[in-house]
Amino acid sequence: MEVVRVQNLALDHLTEIPPQFIRPANERPENTKASEGVNVPLISLSQPYHLLVKEIAEAASEWGFFQVTDHGISNTLIQRLKEVGTEFFSLPHEEKEAYANDPSIGKFEGYGTKMTKNLDQKLEWVDYFFHLMAPPSKVNYDMWPKFPSSYRDVTEEYNKEMLRVTDKVLEVLSEGLGSEKKVLKCSLGEEEIQAEMKINMYPPCPQPQWALGVEPHTDMSALTILIPNEVPGLQVWKDDSWISVNYVQNALLIHVGDQLEVLSNGKYKSVLHRSLVNKEEMRMSWAVFVSPPHEAVIGPIPSLINHQNPPKYSTKTYADYRYRKFNKLPQ
Repeated sequence: MEVVRVQNLALDHLTEIPPQFIRPANERPENTKASEGVNVPLISLSQPYHLLVKEIAEAASEWGFFQVTDHGISNTLIQRLKEVGTEFFSLPHEEKEAYANDPSIGKFEGYGTKMTKNLDQKLEWVDYFFHLMAPPSKVNYDMWPKFPSSYRDVTEEYNKEMLRVTDKVLEVLSEGLGSEKKVLKCSLGEEEIQAEMKINMYPPCPQPQWALGVEPHTDMSALTILIPNEVPGLQVWKDDSWISVNYVQNALLIHVGDQLEVLSNGKYKSVLHRSLVNKEEMRMSWAVFVSPPHEAVIGPIPSLINHQNPPKYSTKTYADYRYRKFNKLPQ
């Protein structure tokens, strides 16, 4: 059965969205509480180290989310990354379909659109492209776009920068726990840490007040490092309200994911977030999910556990965690 792509629906110039995209009344952006004038933490990576540890640890604890500047990734590379991703989604339909994934048979990499498991589930207003970037032993370049021809070179260069930034952020977060710099990276598998790229493309939506690009969720990853285009849409949940994330040119948006919450025994919070859509403009984002290998055993770091701070989470393999979350089983 052919999958209906959201991009193709948008190209049909609909005046109303199909019923399967209309969220229940309590989930619609028009009916959900949003705070105005609240800014998420914006942190410079170039500031004195002790201040950096303090600010990032506080943001990870209180928000589970922060933006970073002065990260050392060139503006040129970020622009090129956005260009090659945008060019892929501009290809003819048939060329994109050559990369179609099929999660129902375990084929997660490639060009996709979220499907439902039953008729009660609502669809998200988004198409995406997903593939592994690291470690090298697990990368399948056959699933990377061949066009534009510069996609591989640009993405490999960006991956190197992502791994560098990941190392820095994990070191800072480790020290924020009062631990050695390498404790989080070691707990996540060191050189076997996975980096997964997901390019999200949210086409213009005729009724954005009734739809969501991505429904509220926390990420299964340890960290998610994201850059958006200029069209706003990301919101994070804090103090019983949705807070819109302001666009800061070339800043990196960093989410604390579920694995980091477990490792920190709850000190760092996996952030609940969602994506809105726009009536006139296409929104895009480039998310890199930093995750342990499937066989890694993840639980609270032993040095954080004592009589006053007992373990709040069970210890299990990352593969088991993913299976349970995908199938909405008790954790």
